[in-house]
Amino acid sequence: MSYRSFAAIGDSFTEGLNDPGPDGRFRGWADRVAERLAVRQPDFRYANLAVRGRLLAEVVEEQVPLAVGMRPDLISFCAGGNDLLRPGADPDLLAKTFARAVRDLRATGADVLVFTGMDLRDTPLLRRYRGRFAIFYMHLRSIADLYGCRLVDQWSMQSLRDWRAWSEDRIHMNESGHRLVAARVLDVLDVPCEDSWREAWPDRGPVDPRVRRKEDAEWLRRHLLPWIGRRIQGTSSGDEVAPKRPGLTPYV
Repeated sequence: MSYRSFAAIGDSFTEGLNDPGPDGRFRGWADRVAERLAVRQPDFRYANLAVRGRLLAEVVEEQVPLAVGMRPDLISFCAGGNDLLRPGADPDLLAKTFARAVRDLRATGADVLVFTGMDLRDTPLLRRYRGRFAIFYMHLRSIADLYGCRLVDQWSMQSLRDWRAWSEDRIHMNESGHRLVAARVLDVLDVPCEDSWREAWPDRGPVDPRVRRKEDAEWLRRHLLPWIGRRIQGTSSGDEVAPKRPGLTPYV
């Protein structure tokens, strides 16, 4: 199928952190998918409303109505991860909010992409939240089935379990990670792609424990402590950030 328009909504994952493009703005998997779709459709248009740090309710309130109003052929919807990292998060309640938004998006007639995240078992500090994430992702699978969405399953992507797919903050994918996700999305859309999301990483051998401890200390100082500080202050990294593509425009 050739899509003439694509609107992406969500948080930092869809905005494209940390995959810098040639113009200095973040690129990300959604831009990479749009680039490929534009090759197949000369009059293709693309919008990316995603903003880093957004909670699910904020995405539903701010971005879903805009996407509904645009009435594109394809909409990607990924949100909820920031909520699940907060104390007391309830994946069942989040799923109900997500389902209502999917219902509204599908009512436009658009194809809707829904994403599970990756398994957190290899992420030491986030592993404690693995259960609530898994419950939420199972809900998303059910929602995708119920409303006829296309499911992008990152849980099964073994290529994302390698740290070489992630940036130094250990939360956002780097260029390689976004390229792999774009390949998975295009596969779900039945669009030919040169990349393979099943790509295997070459063996890198054992890691010196001293190097690992140094990296952990640097990550704590540069990324974890500032993140905790923002939670305490009630601020977000996306407070002063606007969507990078607020309207459906030709992809160039």
